[in-house]
Amino acid sequence: MNFFQPSFKLVDKRREGARVIKRYDTPATPCARLLASTTITEATKERLRSVQAALDPLRLLDEIRAVQHQLAAMVAGTKVHTPVTNNADLEGFLAGLSTAWRTGEVRPTHRVQPKPRRDWRTRQDPFEEVWSLVRAWLEAEPDRTAKELLFRLQEEHPGIFPDGQLRTLQRRVREWRAAAAKRLVFGTGFGGKKSVIGEAEINAVAAGLSGAISMRQSGSIPS
Repeated sequence: MNFFQPSFKLVDKRREGARVIKRYDTPATPCARLLASTTITEATKERLRSVQAALDPLRLLDEIRAVQHQLAAMVAGTKVHTPVTNNADLEGFLAGLSTAWRTGEVRPTHRVQPKPRRDWRTRQDPFEEVWSLVRAWLEAEPDRTAKELLFRLQEEHPGIFPDGQLRTLQRRVREWRAAAAKRLVFGTGFGGKKSVIGEAEINAVAAGLSGAISMRQSGSIPS
C-alpha cells in the first residue's frame, strides 16, 4: 500500500467568510514522499528503492486473493492448505481481471451469503376469512382477474379491502391457478381416465394460462 497507493496531502487551509478553502499537494505514494524528503538518509532511500524494485503489484494482488480464499474457507470450516502461486496461475489470474467485474466483488471475504428462502408469513393474510368465497368465484369463472375480484370484494365488504391489497390478492390468485393447473394435469381427465403428462406439458399449461390472463388484463383480447 505504501509503495503503490497515492494519497493527497493537505498543504494549506484558510477560511474566507463562510467558505473554507483547502489546497493539496500533488498526489504521491508514501514511498515517493520519503524518497523526496531531505530528512531521510541516502542509505535508507537506497533500501526503499531496492524493496520497491522487487515488488510486483499484480503478483501481490494474486497472493492477497489466494490468502483471502483461504481465510474464507477456514471460516466456513473447510480444511485448506496454503496455496502456492506460480507463473501459470498468475497468467490465468491476469487474464481474468478484465472480466472479474461481471461477477461482482471478487474478494471472497466480502461476498454476501445468499439468504435462505423464507417460507413463513410476516403479516396476517388479509384475505384469509374470505378466501373460500374468492375460491368459489374463481372456480365458477377461472378467467376473472385479481383486480376484478378485489373490486367485487370491495362492493360486498365496503371499507375492508383497500386498493393497496391488490398485489397480495394477485399472488393468491396466481398460486390458486398454479394449483388448479396441476390438478388438471395430474388429476382425472375426461372420461374418468387419469392424465399422464410430462413436465413440459405442465409448463405449457401454466404458461398458456398466465399468458391468456395477461393478454386479457392488457386488453389484447375481449372479456
